[in-house]
Amino acid sequence: MAVLSKHPVGAVPGPPARERTGHLMLRAWCIFVLFLAFSGVAWINAIGAVASGILTIATGVVTVVLWVRVRPPVQWRRLPWFASAYVVWAGISIIWSHWPGTTALTWLLLAITTLQALFVGAVLTWREVVAALASALKWCVGLSLAFEIAVSVFVRGPLLPEFMPPAPGSTYDPIVFWSRGNLMRHGWESLFDGGRIQGIYGNANPLAAVCLVAIIVFAVRIAARAPRRPLLIAWIVVAAFLLYRADSATVYLAAACCAAVLAAVLVMRTARTPGDRTRRYVLFTGVAIVGILGAWLMRDNVLSALGRSSELTGRTGIWQGVIGRAVEHPVIGWGFATPWLPSDPAFDRWIVDHGQSVMQAHNMWIDAWMQVGIIGVLLLAGHYLTGIWRSWFFAVDRPRWDLTAGRPYSALSVLPPLIFTMLLVQGFAESEPLLLWGWMLPVLLVFKIKQAPIVGVGPGEQPVQLERGEQPTPA
Repeated sequence: MAVLSKHPVGAVPGPPARERTGHLMLRAWCIFVLFLAFSGVAWINAIGAVASGILTIATGVVTVVLWVRVRPPVQWRRLPWFASAYVVWAGISIIWSHWPGTTALTWLLLAITTLQALFVGAVLTWREVVAALASALKWCVGLSLAFEIAVSVFVRGPLLPEFMPPAPGSTYDPIVFWSRGNLMRHGWESLFDGGRIQGIYGNANPLAAVCLVAIIVFAVRIAARAPRRPLLIAWIVVAAFLLYRADSATVYLAAACCAAVLAAVLVMRTARTPGDRTRRYVLFTGVAIVGILGAWLMRDNVLSALGRSSELTGRTGIWQGVIGRAVEHPVIGWGFATPWLPSDPAFDRWIVDHGQSVMQAHNMWIDAWMQVGIIGVLLLAGHYLTGIWRSWFFAVDRPRWDLTAGRPYSALSVLPPLIFTMLLVQGFAESEPLLLWGWMLPVLLVFKIKQAPIVGVGPGEQPVQLERGEQPTPA
């Protein structure tokens, strides 16, 4: 017979499900891999080129082992094929390379970077990818500020790589210093006006670029209502301060272009019909054409306002030298070499700036043309064109996998077009988009968009829910 009870029938209350330690450690490894890519040359300045190379190879081996053990769900037909073809073509170039040793070493770095990008995109969800990027960038921004403060307070002057102080009585070109000690050169009064700082990178331009990426990622996290948003705002302030003190004209221009793209994405999201979209595309095209023409016609005034000369800090001379070599083998190039290793006789004292051998062409398209020819440039262009195309519609199309057409946009979806915009602008004055984080981020984002074109939906978005024993739900 039935028995009356004051207690409801249901499961015994228990603690909330928690992620397994294995997945937490996997996320920590991904953060370290991303930090390794973002910090880049900081490792060379700190522990030397040989030790940095060993560390990079070791992390690649660990990632391969983890991939075999974890076996994340991957749709192998949906790889970033243009990026993969570029990597393969760069490897094949060792056959005709005029610097085979450099080609082998730098291609290994490219292959490991590509592997790490695919691994992070395979094992982490969209939200975890953005959170891991934020964590890695916090380390880069925080260490850069701490490093400059330590040099200003304890060294009270410039510092050479591997923590070596300048020899007394010796004269150095400022380009060789790891830190010039400019953060507080003349005390606290020079905190906002004491010359360019370089952070852990030993170069102001990479520091500024990483700070811009950090601002974008932190802002996206805030828009996505991530926890501890006041701390993220504080990190944005720190990154903006370092970007200002790094004073990179290229990054200022990239930031302006990112703001324009963000505005375009937000405006496009307000379109209700295909006709509204068409009118907006026409408007954007007109504004872009006018803006590009205006910037070109007023380039001298723009450069003067940014404190730069029409020579673009010596870049035009470098471009002329690289183009002169590229036209000798225009189709297949001279052989992959990113970066140019000054230990190779082919690059040692080839192009000299401030007494130092230049290690890049300061333009990723000219650099790629010289190394892997027109074929490589076409593959690289395909990688960026498809990446920009996919990231744009990833940001402006509503999440939809059934008849429901009114789901809200995800704040995370604006990240890929902003990153692609930033790298595309930077690529006209730097070659960083061809290596380290400049190569890893677009490969990671394209791969993730192809694997999970809707945030929270798809095989690549399920690992956490499956570990907890939950049914995967769209985010």
